[in-house]
Formats: sequence, C-alpha cells, structure tokens
Amino acid sequence: MGLKSPIPLKDLKFNIPVPYTPDVDRQLLEVTKQKLALGRYPEEQTDFGVKDWSQGAKVSRVKQLAEFWKDHYDWEAEKTSATLNAVFRHFLVKVDVPGYGPLVLHFTHNKSTRSNAIPLLFSHGWPGSFVEAIRVVHPLTEPEDAKDPAFHLVAPSIPGFGFSPAPIKSGVGPNVVARAYKILMTDVLGYSKFATQGGDFGSFITRAIAIQYPTVVRAQHLNMFPVPPPTLWSAPRAYLRWCLSALTYSEFEHEALRVRQNFEQDQSGYLEEQKTRPQTLGFALGDSPLGLLAWFVEKFYDWCDVHEAFSDTDIITLVMMHWIQGATPGLRFYREAFGRGKREAEKIFETYVSVPCGVSMYVKEQLHCPRDWAAQAANIHYWREYERGGHFSSLERPDLFVYDLRSFFSSPAVMQSYTRQ
Repeated sequence: MGLKSPIPLKDLKFNIPVPYTPDVDRQLLEVTKQKLALGRYPEEQTDFGVKDWSQGAKVSRVKQLAEFWKDHYDWEAEKTSATLNAVFRHFLVKVDVPGYGPLVLHFTHNKSTRSNAIPLLFSHGWPGSFVEAIRVVHPLTEPEDAKDPAFHLVAPSIPGFGFSPAPIKSGVGPNVVARAYKILMTDVLGYSKFATQGGDFGSFITRAIAIQYPTVVRAQHLNMFPVPPPTLWSAPRAYLRWCLSALTYSEFEHEALRVRQNFEQDQSGYLEEQKTRPQTLGFALGDSPLGLLAWFVEKFYDWCDVHEAFSDTDIITLVMMHWIQGATPGLRFYREAFGRGKREAEKIFETYVSVPCGVSMYVKEQLHCPRDWAAQAANIHYWREYERGGHFSSLERPDLFVYDLRSFFSSPAVMQSYTRQ
C-alpha cells in the first residue's frame, strides 16, 4: 500500500523525466479511515487549560482533525479538483548520485512564459513537503507586473517525502540530496545556472548545493538560518555585540533568541528521537494516522504564527505527504543529517558560502538569529524581519514570501552574479 507509479521504477531511464499523476493506493485510503475510527485518545488533565499545549498536542484539536480526516477529507477529490494536479506539473526521474548511486525523485516543474525567467529550486523540509510551494507557484512563474522577475519553479520532494520513493539503503542526507538536486537542475532540466530557496531542511540542502557547486548556484534565499552563535574567533564584533545584547539588540533580535532558546529547551525532544532511533518511532507514526497527526499538529501549533492560514484540509494534506510512505523515511532523514556523530548538517552552517544570500526572518521561526550571526556563514545582501509569520512562511505569508524573492533575486548583486560567465 502507498505510492503508485505510472511505470515500474526499475524501468525509469537515467535523467529522462516521466510525467506523473500523483496516485495513492485506494486500499491505503480505506485502511486509514478504518484506523482513524478505532483511534484511542488520552485523557486531558484538568489543570491544563484549553490553550495550554505544554504537555503536547491537545486532545480536543487532534480529535477534531481526526474526525474531519475520517468523515470529510477526500484525497481523490482534493487531488483532482483543488490543488496538487491543478497547480503543479509533476514528474518522476531517476538520477545517479555521485557517492551514493541511483535515486528516484518526484519533482514539480512549472515553467514561466517569460523567456528571461530565472530557474529557481524550491527545497522543502520536515514536516513539510513540496506542497509548501502551492500558494506561490503562480505569482512567481507568472507575475502580473511586467517589472517583477519571473521564475521557472522547480519543487522536488526529498527522497522518502511525498511522492519521492524512499531510499532502499542508508546514506541519503542533505549532501546527497544536494547532489541529486544539482543533477535534476542541470542534467535533467538543462539549467546551467540557477537560484535556490530553502527553509527547514531545505536551508541545509540549499547551502549544501552552493558549497559543492559554487559556479552553478548564483544566489540563494533562506527563511531559516540555524547558524551557531558567534565566538570571539569566528566573529569578534558579533560576539561582543551578543555579550552586550541587553543594550545592543533590537526587540526583534531579543524575541528571535527567546524563541530559539525555547525551542532548544522545550520543543526539541522530537529531534533527539528522530536523529537517534527513527525506525522505532516509525512503527508508531507509520502505523497510526492518529499518532502521526498528533505528532504533526503539535509542530504546526508551536511553529506557526498565522494559524488561520491553514484549513483542516490543508493540515491533513500536509500530513498525508508523510502518511503515504509510512512516516519512517522522513524520520530517518534526521539520522542521516544529525546522527551517528557525522555532524553533516552542522558543518553546512559552519561553512562560509560566498554566493549572494537573502534571508527572511519571521518572528515565530524556531531557529533564526541576528544578522551579524548569519554573516559568519553567508554573503548577506538582503535581510528582512517580519513581526508576523512562522516556520511555514510560504503558506502563512505567501505575499511577503513572494515579495522578498522578487526583491532579492532582482537586486543588482544577484543580477551581477547570475549574468556572469
């Protein structure tokens, strides 16, 4: 049960994309509703109020969403009528990744009608998916104002997320995905140079591509920047300013570090489990739609700011992108990135990336930082701070997300980088 491919995956030819209509086994859809009907819920303790999520996901909210999923959510109707096939052009392709081997990628490729459009690689993270691009595809590819830049938008799925088949062997972390995405952009789609955008794991993947292929990536935009704090040796001015932060930091910077500290102290338990024993957790989350829903709903509540941007349908669709393959592949990505002493992900933000970088900071993003922290690791040319917005900025504040990409990627620094030979 799970993904359905238009042709056997073994018959895919390297670097030859095949049009794809996302499809899910009907038996899985039926079993999902049966499992939801049999769900068992914990009891709330009486001394935790309706808005107190400090113990985790609220039973009332999870139950409401589970009943909606069971009784009203129609995957096939949502797929055909509303979004996934109507907005995106889907493909599957097999690529041979240096240092790893074959991987099959699902990707969406929406080309602009503008001849001067910039190829833009949109990289998602966890618990997200390519669906995070759904509200920005049209304004980015077909802007109404002729003065605004246009983009050929490519939004792949990390292997094991959404419609990208899960890797059959270990080793697929941000660096391997970065190599796969580079092959997708250059060898499969024929873009000899391109720009990138990423949040969450997408920020690691985005930087990893630029680190490995600095002549191909001409500019990058991030909406999460989990750089380590400055030291007296890495960034002495930023370090001293941090030491005097009570006097030198803005209200936004103080709030950014408060949110970051709260995440590290109170909300990062999931990360420790997923980066150490993802498969054990996968038995629970991959078998119980109720369990996976609760696991995600807690993150949506804590990490989002514009909650009204998400309908119940939106939330279930985001959960479905991980339920289809049983959740475990997405959990394993944490072990590949952070586990086993490799420090693969950490090294990516300890390396300086010289291509022009734009950063959008939203107040509820869990891992952001002051600008002078980010300057340790990036050639910052664009920096915007927003008092409203969270982890899923392209869904929560699509207008601002599009504005920042247009502004940054049309800036003189980016144009000079993009047009150089």
